[in-house]
Amino acid sequence: IHVMDNILPISILECLLMICWCIFKYIIQFFKKKFFLRSQHFFFLPLCKQRVLYNFSIGGNTMRILLNYENSVLICVCVIMVLVTSVIIFIGSLEAARILHEISLSNILKCPMAFFDVTPVGRVLNRFSKDIDIMDNRLPMIFKIWIARFFGVIATLVVISYSTPIFILVIVPIGIIYYFIQRFYVATSRQLKRLESVSRSPIYSHFGESITGAPTIRAYSVQNRFINESEGKVDFNQVCYYPSIIANRWLAVRLEMVGNLIIFFSALFAVLGRETLSPGLVGLSVSYALQITQTLNWLVRMTSDVETNIVAVERIKEYGETKQEAPWEIERTTPNESWPENGEVVFKNYQVRYREGLDLVLHGITFTVSGGEKVGIVGRTGAGKSSLTLGLFRIIEPAGGSILIDGKDISTLGLHALRKRLTIIPQDPVLFSGTLRINLDPFDERSDNEIWQALEHAHLKSFVKGLQNGLEHEVSEGGENLSVGQRQLICLARALLRKTKVLILDEATAAVDLETDDLIQTTIRREFKDCTVLTIAHRLNTIMDSNRVIVLDRGLLAEFDTPEALLQNKSSIFHGMAKDAGIHFIPSGLISKHLKIFEDIKSEMN
Repeated sequence: IHVMDNILPISILECLLMICWCIFKYIIQFFKKKFFLRSQHFFFLPLCKQRVLYNFSIGGNTMRILLNYENSVLICVCVIMVLVTSVIIFIGSLEAARILHEISLSNILKCPMAFFDVTPVGRVLNRFSKDIDIMDNRLPMIFKIWIARFFGVIATLVVISYSTPIFILVIVPIGIIYYFIQRFYVATSRQLKRLESVSRSPIYSHFGESITGAPTIRAYSVQNRFINESEGKVDFNQVCYYPSIIANRWLAVRLEMVGNLIIFFSALFAVLGRETLSPGLVGLSVSYALQITQTLNWLVRMTSDVETNIVAVERIKEYGETKQEAPWEIERTTPNESWPENGEVVFKNYQVRYREGLDLVLHGITFTVSGGEKVGIVGRTGAGKSSLTLGLFRIIEPAGGSILIDGKDISTLGLHALRKRLTIIPQDPVLFSGTLRINLDPFDERSDNEIWQALEHAHLKSFVKGLQNGLEHEVSEGGENLSVGQRQLICLARALLRKTKVLILDEATAAVDLETDDLIQTTIRREFKDCTVLTIAHRLNTIMDSNRVIVLDRGLLAEFDTPEALLQNKSSIFHGMAKDAGIHFIPSGLISKHLKIFEDIKSEMN
């Protein structure tokens, strides 16, 4: 290739341009959807384009200009920069969104339960749906367009100023007017966007609650009320969105005025300097000035969109900085695998509240449960029974005092190290969608023989064998394809597989029938006879054979003694609860010893 008057041989250049165009067209088609490519939106393109147009404006043979070496280089630079900036913006935005999502999700999964007590589910869903979608899809495109429009405006002003230098004197006052219009609009639209976002969360919350409670809504025939409530929330959201539309119209009128001023002065100075300016430069200047209104309008809108949509990043970042639970693992305090060996549980002046600023729910509880002891925990509603369980698992942290298991203060342990060594059978059985095997042994630590043995002890072996897929039977979300009793027995089988030294029963049989209750109680007495069992009781007859009973009253330890001693004391709270429950018997092993006690209770009831 030789150069003569900056002209390349036509045949060689045509071949090169054809090859480059084919390659570029293929790349554009491939990256178009992924990188939101629009060649006219990139900030190097206006600068290169104006140079090519300027070469045309000074006259000359069209083919000669097209084949000019300088123009060829500029076109190649345009093509390369379009591709490079698209890739950089897309990959950078995607990586930033991915990191923010990972941090936020990790933090939310480790938030204390108090966070979910005060945060509606709809708000969390809104952040991880709408806001994440904005970060992944909308924000990269808006940011790209903003860059393109910004440099487009700069390029236009440079062209006009180059064509008519006196125009520089007008840029400053027009720029000041434009700045104040932009700041006023952006500040207002940002608040309007935040208002619209806040009004959107109740829609998600109401929708989720309506789906969850659909059976109850239909049972009471209140569909119309919920439909009206939903429509009211949508209407309120639209009311919050409408001012944004009005603000856009307000902006358009004022930017039209600014654009008209630029066109006016550009044309005026071109006419005044007609003796010294070439027709090509004048035409280029005026043609760019005619586009300035639309470009300015887009620039302000994109600036507003960037600032308003960046609120999504702010909201996601807020979830990435929420207060977390204690560390899952603390290497220096991790106990050995055999801990706890005895299962002794000691509460020392234990105090707890659900959130900072709320009243204490347990006021200095102190008691000791020996290893292998069976202790029942009873009390009226709100006495603090479940708070003991939450404290043992450190779902809520103590406001004072401590809990010791085999001499170790549980507040010094990592949450994972603590919770994996405790077992609970909750009142509401928790099952996950997946196979029965995964629900019984999620970490694949037990053999099939051990699983079948646990199922046999839980009185589920015949039921599971009768299933077509056995242990591979698919459990629906929440165990909806199983009865409540079967779900509770599966939780019992899971506890049998874990066989930890400390077992907590949180009203485990309150929601099941008497037959299932008897099966669970029989299995627990037989299989956990060497373990420490804390039973929060709904039915007093289930704890009558406990070694001791704790009676809580308004967050205080009111009574702590054997069942027989408490029943003998007619002034005790436990005696009153037994009388209210209509208990006319005690377990067979204690009948002969306490027959007179229950006869007295019956006579008082009569």
